[in-house]
Amino acid sequence: MPQKADKPGPILVVDDEPSIMAALRYSLEREGYEVESASDGIEALKAFRDSSPSLVLLDLMLPGISGLDLCRMFRTESTVPILMLTAKDAESDKVVGLEMGADDYITKPFSSHELICRIRAHLRRACMMQPPPLTAILRSASLELDPVRHALTVRGYDVAVPPKEFALLKVLLEGAGRLQTRESLIRRVWGDDYYGDTRTLDVHIKRLRSKIEVDRSRPKLLKTVRGLGYRFDPE
Repeated sequence: MPQKADKPGPILVVDDEPSIMAALRYSLEREGYEVESASDGIEALKAFRDSSPSLVLLDLMLPGISGLDLCRMFRTESTVPILMLTAKDAESDKVVGLEMGADDYITKPFSSHELICRIRAHLRRACMMQPPPLTAILRSASLELDPVRHALTVRGYDVAVPPKEFALLKVLLEGAGRLQTRESLIRRVWGDDYYGDTRTLDVHIKRLRSKIEVDRSRPKLLKTVRGLGYRFDPE
């Protein structure tokens, strides 16, 4: 049955450990959230497409389709917040998850209070997102960014950019030539109540460089100001 337009979707919990699934369902339903669940990748993909969730809690290690592959698939279809649940604490694992499109991650074991706080923060930001206001096209010599059409042209070619990368580039272009501190970029793009790792910003900068720089290993446009933040240099 189609979901009413004014009713938010459920939280989709994807985890293959029954005890964790039961604990997550209990915590979420106690807070009043509707919950859909899946215990493997194939079941999760079907549930995602059928239920149109408002947020996804996604375990990294899953049978069928891995959590990382699922994250990538979800992100190609939706901008829904995705929180990775992982027993892996290595920085490389977290970075890969962020690069695949996750918005945040939380390492097992975690407290239900921390999880609920993060869920509330991501849902609040998702609800606050509005269509971009009519804004002038932002240009440099090689770039043209149109906020109304959500379109980016680089050296004459159209380039697809996910929402967070687009918002980050827009902020950098609006302040071209000026230092943008890490704190200000995170606040303007992810919101004042962002609970995640600031490494998220570095991952998005890296991905932007791969799309706008001639040589991303020697950036000419998107410069790092060591210890402070980033600056978009006008051409």
